[in-house]
Amino acid sequence: MNQKGMKIAACALAGAIVFSGLKFQSGAAGVSSVLPVAGLALVLGEGSSVTQIKEETKQTKAAAPLAENVLKNITSAETLTAETVIKTPTITIDDQTTATTAATGVVQEQQATVIPEAVTETAITDVTAATDASVQDTTVSENKIEETTVSENKLTEEEKEFSTLVIAKVNDYVNVRDSASEEGEVVGKLYDKSVGTFISEENGWYQIQSGSVTGFVKAEYVVTGEEAIELAKEVGVRIATVTTTTLKVREAPGMDATVLGLVPIEDQLSVLEELEGWVKVSIEEGEGYVSHEFVTLSTEFVEAESKVEEEARLKAEEEARKAAQAAAAKVVSKTTQSSSDSSAEPAAVASGGSGAGSSVANYALQFVGNPYVYGGTSLTNGTDCSGFVMGVYANYGISLPHSSGAQRGAGYDVGGLANAQPGDIVCYSGHVGIYIGNGNIVHASTAATGIKVSNASYRNVLSVRRIF
Repeated sequence: MNQKGMKIAACALAGAIVFSGLKFQSGAAGVSSVLPVAGLALVLGEGSSVTQIKEETKQTKAAAPLAENVLKNITSAETLTAETVIKTPTITIDDQTTATTAATGVVQEQQATVIPEAVTETAITDVTAATDASVQDTTVSENKIEETTVSENKLTEEEKEFSTLVIAKVNDYVNVRDSASEEGEVVGKLYDKSVGTFISEENGWYQIQSGSVTGFVKAEYVVTGEEAIELAKEVGVRIATVTTTTLKVREAPGMDATVLGLVPIEDQLSVLEELEGWVKVSIEEGEGYVSHEFVTLSTEFVEAESKVEEEARLKAEEEARKAAQAAAAKVVSKTTQSSSDSSAEPAAVASGGSGAGSSVANYALQFVGNPYVYGGTSLTNGTDCSGFVMGVYANYGISLPHSSGAQRGAGYDVGGLANAQPGDIVCYSGHVGIYIGNGNIVHASTAATGIKVSNASYRNVLSVRRIF
């Protein structure tokens, strides 16, 4: 039955046939059905027998001459079903008569009320319109959900990771407190552009976890959400850490591509682009590609420092500085114009900074012109970049790891190239050098150039570490 038929059938008496004031009881319970008969509505219970209806019609033929029309319209079916279409006008009777008829099965006369066709059509139109509006609202709601899902799906894996971050946006640092109040005890510091993970919000404060610090920062001094996602891309450093003994960096993404350079295990490379199965990175020889299979990707951020960590760091830095200065004092008097390891004249002379730092820089300059050898540690016969820095500092009694990535953790960070002094280690993606002042470094560059002097900003600087 179509929707229009079902709505009109709902207002008819289930299980009865109404003919111009005469009613016929079908004797069967169930869902009501309606059949168009001579401008009237025939309503009878589903499953009513055609034979039974014929008999009842004959008995009341004298009182209901219109029943002949019923017989003509139902001879083609043995049993009437709920698929019959309604035609108006529809005749209704009150609930009282319905109950009496159902109980006694006696045919009674009842004044019928005719519902005008126009009224019925209007009601149906209103109901249909309301239903359509409801469906439309549901569709709109579903579309909004779908749009939200699409919006979330548009985020890259990296952006989804950043969406939970809280990033400090201040001149220096914001205090991390043990409660959501300025009266709370300071448990650490979240420095400018340092990052924490959002936990909860309370009265204008964010509870965060950063490094070993868990506490509250005032919301007005940090950014979250979309702003944090965008800022994270600026302050975070995407790193590919080498997981194989010797990683080949190729000129193009493919195993058949020419090898551009070699990188040792545990070295860290700046990621320029992530492709299907390949990662574009920056090395001393230029930009190249490494297989995703042989690196681990991560994003590095500066995190909060607890009060205990800050005190320990300052103490360790002071002790390391004193030890380095004592070691450097032993060789400050040595000439920097000649060396038993090399007869090459220095390409530059270190300027500025501490006496110990300048001594380190001048000592390193003695080896300019010597060869670059991947994996080497000899300042005279060949060394790679980290081997060069390691060898120079070994002369002052300072032990450093043979890895550019590991050397990024040596000493302490001075806050960028603008604060660099002679002797500082300047760290790049997969490369390191020694700052000599005036914006220059000395470093074991490539096999083609050997140990040389370059402008310190010739590549993007990741950090500057101070040993002395």
